[in-house]
Amino acid sequence: MSVTKTIISDVIVPEVFNPYVIERTAELSAFYQSGIIARTPALDALASSGGKLVNMPFWEDLSGVDEVLSDQTALTVGKITASQDVAALLARGRAWSVNDLAKALSGDDPMAAIGDLVAAYWARRFQAILIKTLDGIFGNNATLMNTNQHDISGVPAAKDNDVISAKTAVDAIYKLGDNADKLTGFAMHSATVAKLAKDDLIEYIKPSEGAAEVPYFLGKRVVVDDGLPVSNGVYTTYIFGAGAFGWGEGGAPVPTETARDALSGDDILVNRRHFILHPRGVAFQNVTVTGATPSNTELATYRNWLRVYESKNVRIVQFKHKLTTAYTGT
Repeated sequence: MSVTKTIISDVIVPEVFNPYVIERTAELSAFYQSGIIARTPALDALASSGGKLVNMPFWEDLSGVDEVLSDQTALTVGKITASQDVAALLARGRAWSVNDLAKALSGDDPMAAIGDLVAAYWARRFQAILIKTLDGIFGNNATLMNTNQHDISGVPAAKDNDVISAKTAVDAIYKLGDNADKLTGFAMHSATVAKLAKDDLIEYIKPSEGAAEVPYFLGKRVVVDDGLPVSNGVYTTYIFGAGAFGWGEGGAPVPTETARDALSGDDILVNRRHFILHPRGVAFQNVTVTGATPSNTELATYRNWLRVYESKNVRIVQFKHKLTTAYTGT
Protein backbone atom coordinates (compact mmCIF):
# COMPACT_ATOMS: atom_id res chain seq x y z
CA MET A 1 0.00 0.00 0.00
CA SER A 2 1.47 3.34 -1.02
CA VAL A 3 1.37 6.29 1.39
CA THR A 4 1.21 9.88 0.18
CA LYS A 5 3.59 12.03 2.21
CA THR A 6 3.99 15.81 2.41
CA ILE A 7 7.57 16.84 1.67
CA ILE A 8 9.34 20.19 1.90
CA SER A 9 8.92 20.98 -1.78
CA ASP A 10 5.16 20.69 -1.30
CA VAL A 11 5.03 23.39 1.36
CA ILE A 12 7.90 25.74 0.49
CA VAL A 13 7.17 28.34 -2.16
CA PRO A 14 10.55 30.12 -2.67
CA GLU A 15 9.01 33.44 -3.75
CA VAL A 16 7.05 33.55 -0.49
CA PHE A 17 9.46 31.76 1.80
CA ASN A 18 12.54 33.97 1.36
CA PRO A 19 10.83 37.32 2.12
CA TYR A 20 9.14 35.67 5.09
CA VAL A 21 12.48 34.46 6.46
CA ILE A 22 14.02 37.94 6.02
CA GLU A 23 11.11 39.59 7.83
CA ARG A 24 11.17 37.05 10.66
CA THR A 25 14.95 37.40 11.01
CA ALA A 26 14.39 41.08 11.84
CA GLU A 27 11.58 40.29 14.27
CA LEU A 28 13.73 37.74 16.10
CA SER A 29 16.94 39.81 16.25
CA ALA A 30 17.40 41.66 19.54
CA PHE A 31 19.96 43.94 17.85
CA TYR A 32 17.39 44.90 15.21
CA GLN A 33 14.59 45.38 17.72
CA SER A 34 16.82 47.61 19.83
CA GLY A 35 17.56 49.84 16.83
CA ILE A 36 21.29 49.02 16.77
CA ILE A 37 20.84 47.44 13.33
CA ALA A 38 18.83 49.52 10.85
CA ARG A 39 17.73 48.28 7.46
CA THR A 40 17.34 50.89 4.73
CA PRO A 41 16.13 50.77 1.10
CA ALA A 42 19.41 52.44 0.05
CA LEU A 43 21.48 49.60 1.52
CA ASP A 44 19.08 47.04 0.01
CA ALA A 45 19.79 48.59 -3.38
CA LEU A 46 23.54 48.62 -2.79
CA ALA A 47 23.48 44.98 -1.68
CA SER A 48 21.89 44.10 -5.04
CA SER A 49 24.14 46.31 -7.17
CA GLY A 50 26.84 43.73 -7.87
CA GLY A 51 30.48 43.54 -6.81
CA LYS A 52 32.14 42.37 -3.62
CA LEU A 53 32.61 45.84 -2.12
CA VAL A 54 30.01 48.57 -1.83
CA ASN A 55 31.32 52.15 -2.01
CA MET A 56 29.41 54.79 -0.04
CA PRO A 57 30.93 58.26 -0.64
CA PHE A 58 30.15 61.09 1.78
CA TRP A 59 31.11 64.72 2.27
CA GLU A 60 33.33 65.53 5.20
CA ASP A 61 32.25 68.36 7.48
CA LEU A 62 33.32 71.94 6.77
CA SER A 63 36.34 73.12 8.76
CA GLY A 64 38.14 76.37 9.58
CA VAL A 65 37.11 79.45 11.55
CA ASP A 66 34.99 82.33 10.33
CA GLU A 67 36.77 85.53 9.32
CA VAL A 68 36.08 89.15 10.03
CA LEU A 69 34.87 90.92 6.90
CA SER A 70 37.18 93.62 5.62
CA ASP A 71 37.27 96.04 2.68
CA GLN A 72 41.03 95.51 2.53
CA THR A 73 41.45 91.72 2.71
CA ALA A 74 39.64 89.01 0.79
CA LEU A 75 38.18 85.98 2.50
CA THR A 76 40.27 82.81 2.52
CA VAL A 77 38.72 80.20 0.25
CA GLY A 78 38.18 76.81 1.83
CA LYS A 79 36.95 73.60 0.29
CA ILE A 80 34.73 70.62 0.98
CA THR A 81 36.37 67.21 0.88
CA ALA A 82 34.81 63.91 -0.15
CA SER A 83 35.64 60.63 1.53
CA GLN A 84 34.31 57.10 1.23
CA ASP A 85 32.88 54.45 3.49
CA VAL A 86 33.13 50.90 2.15
CA ALA A 87 31.00 47.89 3.07
CA ALA A 88 31.62 44.25 2.21
CA LEU A 89 28.94 42.17 0.59
CA LEU A 90 28.39 39.02 2.65
CA ALA A 91 27.27 35.91 0.77
CA ARG A 92 26.21 33.14 3.11
CA GLY A 93 24.18 29.97 2.88
CA ARG A 94 23.10 26.91 4.83
CA ALA A 95 21.53 23.61 3.88
CA TRP A 96 19.56 21.27 6.10
CA SER A 97 18.77 17.64 5.46
CA VAL A 98 16.20 16.15 7.80
CA ASN A 99 14.37 12.90 7.45
CA ASP A 100 10.66 13.55 6.93
CA LEU A 101 10.86 17.05 8.40
CA ALA A 102 7.80 18.40 6.64
CA LYS A 103 5.71 15.40 7.66
CA ALA A 104 6.60 16.04 11.29
CA LEU A 105 5.60 19.69 10.99
CA SER A 106 2.57 19.35 8.74
CA GLY A 107 0.07 19.18 11.58
CA ASP A 108 0.36 22.95 11.93
CA ASP A 109 1.43 25.46 9.25
CA PRO A 110 4.48 23.74 7.71
CA MET A 111 5.90 26.71 5.86
CA ALA A 112 5.58 29.03 8.85
CA ALA A 113 7.11 26.43 11.17
CA ILE A 114 10.07 25.78 8.87
CA GLY A 115 10.41 29.50 8.18
CA ASP A 116 10.58 30.28 11.89
CA LEU A 117 13.32 27.72 12.39
CA VAL A 118 15.36 29.14 9.50
CA ALA A 119 14.74 32.75 10.55
CA ALA A 120 15.83 32.05 14.13
CA TYR A 121 19.00 30.49 12.75
CA TRP A 122 19.78 33.59 10.69
CA ALA A 123 19.03 35.93 13.60
CA ARG A 124 21.68 34.08 15.63
CA ARG A 125 24.15 34.20 12.74
CA PHE A 126 23.61 37.95 12.24
CA GLN A 127 24.47 38.51 15.90
CA ALA A 128 27.62 36.40 15.50
CA ILE A 129 28.64 38.42 12.42
CA LEU A 130 28.06 41.68 14.27
CA ILE A 131 30.20 40.60 17.23
CA LYS A 132 33.03 39.36 14.98
CA THR A 133 32.94 42.69 13.15
CA LEU A 134 33.29 44.50 16.48
CA ASP A 135 36.29 42.28 17.29
CA GLY A 136 37.85 43.46 14.05
CA ILE A 137 37.20 47.18 14.23
CA PHE A 138 38.49 47.35 17.82
CA GLY A 139 41.26 44.78 17.31
CA ASN A 140 44.13 47.24 17.01
CA ASN A 141 44.74 51.01 17.18
CA ALA A 142 45.59 50.88 13.46
CA THR A 143 41.82 50.90 12.75
CA LEU A 144 41.69 54.38 14.37
CA MET A 145 38.86 53.23 16.67
CA ASN A 146 40.92 53.60 19.86
CA THR A 147 39.27 56.99 20.53
CA ASN A 148 35.98 55.09 20.92
CA GLN A 149 37.41 52.72 23.56
CA HIS A 150 37.09 52.98 27.33
CA ASP A 151 39.20 50.38 29.14
CA ILE A 152 39.15 50.38 32.96
CA SER A 153 40.17 46.75 33.33
CA GLY A 154 43.70 47.48 34.60
CA VAL A 155 44.71 47.40 38.25
CA PRO A 156 42.75 50.23 39.90
CA ALA A 157 44.03 53.06 42.06
CA ALA A 158 40.92 52.78 44.23
CA LYS A 159 38.24 50.20 44.93
CA ASP A 160 35.74 49.55 42.09
CA ASN A 161 37.53 51.80 39.59
CA ASP A 162 37.85 48.78 37.30
CA VAL A 163 34.26 47.56 37.72
CA ILE A 164 31.20 48.40 35.62
CA SER A 165 28.80 50.72 37.44
CA ALA A 166 26.58 53.67 36.63
CA LYS A 167 29.56 55.97 37.18
CA THR A 168 32.06 54.11 34.99
CA ALA A 169 29.46 53.50 32.26
CA VAL A 170 28.76 57.23 32.05
CA ASP A 171 32.47 57.78 31.47
CA ALA A 172 32.31 55.28 28.61
CA ILE A 173 29.25 56.96 27.09
CA TYR A 174 31.02 60.31 27.06
CA LYS A 175 33.83 58.98 24.90
CA LEU A 176 31.65 60.48 22.14
CA GLY A 177 31.73 63.90 23.79
CA ASP A 178 28.83 66.10 22.69
CA ASN A 179 27.47 63.20 20.61
CA ALA A 180 27.00 61.04 23.74
CA ASP A 181 23.24 61.54 23.60
CA LYS A 182 23.18 59.60 20.32
CA LEU A 183 24.07 56.38 22.18
CA THR A 184 20.85 54.52 22.87
CA GLY A 185 21.67 50.92 23.80
CA PHE A 186 24.09 48.46 25.39
CA ALA A 187 25.19 44.97 24.38
CA MET A 188 26.31 42.99 27.43
CA HIS A 189 27.29 39.51 28.52
CA SER A 190 24.66 37.93 30.77
CA ALA A 191 27.13 37.94 33.68
CA THR A 192 27.43 41.73 33.33
CA VAL A 193 23.65 42.12 33.35
CA ALA A 194 23.44 39.87 36.41
CA LYS A 195 26.00 42.02 38.24
CA LEU A 196 24.12 45.23 37.45
CA ALA A 197 20.82 43.60 38.43
CA LYS A 198 22.28 42.68 41.84
CA ASP A 199 23.31 46.33 42.19
CA ASP A 200 19.68 47.29 41.43
CA LEU A 201 20.77 49.16 38.31
CA ILE A 202 18.73 47.17 35.76
CA GLU A 203 15.17 48.23 35.06
CA TYR A 204 12.86 45.76 33.33
CA ILE A 205 10.20 47.21 31.04
CA LYS A 206 7.48 45.34 29.17
CA PRO A 207 7.20 46.99 25.72
CA SER A 208 3.66 45.70 25.07
CA GLU A 209 1.02 43.42 26.50
CA GLY A 210 2.15 39.81 26.34
CA ALA A 211 5.71 40.72 25.33
CA ALA A 212 8.74 39.68 27.35
CA GLU A 213 10.30 42.23 29.67
CA VAL A 214 13.33 44.07 28.27
CA PRO A 215 16.28 45.15 30.45
CA TYR A 216 17.39 48.80 30.52
CA PHE A 217 20.50 50.37 32.05
CA LEU A 218 20.85 54.13 32.45
CA GLY A 219 17.67 54.47 30.42
CA LYS A 220 19.15 52.59 27.46
CA ARG A 221 18.00 49.21 26.19
CA VAL A 222 20.26 46.24 26.90
CA VAL A 223 20.85 43.38 24.44
CA VAL A 224 22.18 40.29 26.21
CA ASP A 225 24.60 38.10 24.23
CA ASP A 226 27.05 35.61 25.70
CA GLY A 227 29.08 35.73 22.49
CA LEU A 228 30.65 38.98 23.70
CA PRO A 229 34.32 38.61 24.65
CA VAL A 230 35.40 37.56 28.15
CA SER A 231 39.10 37.08 28.95
CA ASN A 232 40.79 36.67 32.35
CA GLY A 233 37.91 38.32 34.16
CA VAL A 234 37.69 41.22 31.70
CA TYR A 235 34.28 41.67 30.07
CA THR A 236 33.59 43.64 26.91
CA THR A 237 30.42 45.70 26.75
CA TYR A 238 29.41 47.78 23.72
CA ILE A 239 27.38 50.97 23.67
CA PHE A 240 25.58 51.80 20.44
CA GLY A 241 23.64 54.56 18.78
CA ALA A 242 20.57 53.93 16.66
CA GLY A 243 21.56 52.58 13.26
CA ALA A 244 25.17 52.01 14.27
CA PHE A 245 25.10 49.02 11.91
CA GLY A 246 23.46 49.34 8.52
CA TRP A 247 21.69 46.31 7.05
CA GLY A 248 20.92 45.81 3.39
CA GLU A 249 19.38 42.66 1.95
CA GLY A 250 20.42 41.78 -1.60
CA GLY A 251 19.26 38.97 -3.83
CA ALA A 252 21.09 35.67 -4.17
CA PRO A 253 20.47 34.21 -7.65
CA VAL A 254 18.71 31.19 -6.08
CA PRO A 255 17.91 32.16 -2.48
CA THR A 256 15.79 29.13 -1.64
CA GLU A 257 15.54 25.69 -3.16
CA THR A 258 14.48 22.23 -2.08
CA ALA A 259 15.43 18.69 -3.02
CA ARG A 260 14.51 15.15 -2.09
CA ASP A 261 16.95 12.27 -1.63
CA ALA A 262 14.60 9.41 -2.37
CA LEU A 263 17.10 6.69 -1.47
CA SER A 264 17.62 7.96 2.08
CA GLY A 265 14.23 9.57 2.52
CA ASP A 266 15.74 12.98 3.27
CA ASP A 267 14.17 16.34 2.56
CA ILE A 268 16.77 19.01 1.78
CA LEU A 269 16.26 22.74 2.22
CA VAL A 270 18.89 25.23 0.98
CA ASN A 271 18.79 28.90 1.98
CA ARG A 272 21.22 31.50 0.61
CA ARG A 273 21.52 35.19 1.44
CA HIS A 274 23.48 38.12 0.04
CA PHE A 275 23.50 41.04 2.47
CA ILE A 276 25.36 43.96 4.01
CA LEU A 277 25.81 44.26 7.77
CA HIS A 278 28.16 47.19 8.17
CA PRO A 279 29.41 49.43 11.01
CA ARG A 280 28.69 52.89 9.68
CA GLY A 281 31.81 54.99 9.34
CA VAL A 282 34.38 52.18 9.49
CA ALA A 283 35.42 51.21 5.97
CA PHE A 284 36.15 47.61 5.01
CA GLN A 285 39.67 47.35 3.53
CA ASN A 286 39.51 43.84 2.02
CA VAL A 287 43.16 43.17 2.90
CA THR A 288 43.06 39.54 4.07
CA VAL A 289 40.00 38.15 2.26
CA THR A 290 40.84 34.94 0.40
CA GLY A 291 37.38 33.77 -0.63
CA ALA A 292 34.69 35.38 -2.74
CA THR A 293 33.38 37.34 0.26
CA PRO A 294 34.69 37.69 3.82
CA SER A 295 34.34 34.99 6.46
CA ASN A 296 33.65 35.74 10.13
CA THR A 297 37.35 35.22 10.84
CA GLU A 298 38.23 37.84 8.22
CA LEU A 299 35.63 40.23 9.63
CA ALA A 300 37.38 39.84 13.00
CA THR A 301 40.77 40.76 11.47
CA TYR A 302 41.69 44.37 12.29
CA ARG A 303 43.69 44.84 9.08
CA ASN A 304 40.41 44.77 7.18
CA TRP A 305 39.03 47.91 8.88
CA LEU A 306 39.75 51.64 8.98
CA ARG A 307 37.63 54.42 10.53
CA VAL A 308 36.69 57.08 7.94
CA TYR A 309 34.08 59.09 9.87
CA GLU A 310 35.03 61.52 12.61
CA SER A 311 35.35 59.33 15.71
CA LYS A 312 32.40 60.79 17.61
CA ASN A 313 30.17 60.21 14.55
CA VAL A 314 30.83 56.45 14.72
CA ARG A 315 28.04 55.46 17.09
CA ILE A 316 29.89 52.61 18.82
CA VAL A 317 31.91 52.60 22.05
CA GLN A 318 33.81 49.60 23.38
CA PHE A 319 33.84 49.40 27.20
CA LYS A 320 36.19 46.90 28.89
CA HIS A 321 35.65 46.31 32.59
CA LYS A 322 35.59 43.77 35.38
CA LEU A 323 32.70 42.57 37.52
CA THR A 324 34.69 42.45 40.77
CA THR A 325 37.47 44.81 41.74
CA ALA A 326 41.13 43.86 41.67
CA TYR A 327 41.87 46.43 44.40
CA THR A 328 43.46 44.86 47.50
CA GLY A 329 44.01 47.97 49.60
CA THR A 330 41.93 49.23 52.50
